[in-house]
Amino acid sequence: MARTATAEWKGDLMGGGGTVALGSGAFEGAYSFATRFEDKPGANPEELLGAAHAGCFSMALANSLAKAGFTATSVKTTASVHLGKDDKGFKITRIDLDVTAAVPGVDAATFQTHAEQTKTGCIISRALEANEITLTATLV
Repeated sequence: MARTATAEWKGDLMGGGGTVALGSGAFEGAYSFATRFEDKPGANPEELLGAAHAGCFSMALANSLAKAGFTATSVKTTASVHLGKDDKGFKITRIDLDVTAAVPGVDAATFQTHAEQTKTGCIISRALEANEITLTATLV
């Protein structure tokens, strides 16, 4: 199985712009230097990466808990992808996962164990394992 996404860029780095789109058609958005490196509205690769990571983590954590007999009513994850610079240029310096979940019947220790296992085991975490990934997991 392969999933696709496309991106097209026109122009130079500072003045140009582009679009990114999911192969499924579920999302298409414009991006530019200003949406990526400044705080202008629009898409950027780091947010798309964060969305993929948050989606994967939420799904994987719900599955892990369900396999242990706990059905989550909600698993909401925010992935903050930090962009910084080193001697080679811009890079992702860290990804912070912040998850809040409602899981009837599970105790805090069991929830934390599943969250920590998911942090290193979900598909996107595994793809990004060269980066520091932090986790804050809250059971409500």
